[in-house]
Amino acid sequence: MCKHILNAQVSIRSPCCRQWFDCAECHRESEDHPLLQKFDMHTFACKKCKKCFRKDAQEFEESDEYCPHCDNHYVLEALTPKPTLQVEGEDVRIDARMLRDDRVRREQERSIFDVRDAAERLG
Repeated sequence: MCKHILNAQVSIRSPCCRQWFDCAECHRESEDHPLLQKFDMHTFACKKCKKCFRKDAQEFEESDEYCPHCDNHYVLEALTPKPTLQVEGEDVRIDARMLRDDRVRREQERSIFDVRDAAERLG
């Protein structure tokens, strides 16, 4: 699982050490040599169907953005993790106000007692 690209759809086999990586940064972190990029033929492994295929980088067309076995679209804009600021609160079982966003209008909660027809039921 790649920590640099969250929506990685394929693994790439590096031509220098013949190991599988999700991105170039994963290769840089785990290996002590630079990634060799002079080869035009790349080997991919689809994470959806778990099958391998090769693509020529010089003749890459729009139809080559899909896995030839399962038609999984693997050329996507990369989602990278972004740093967030989170607030730690009290015990959620005691105070659950932080979990509910009051700005978002929700569907009305289901209840046995309905305020709109309370006058008719009570008399």
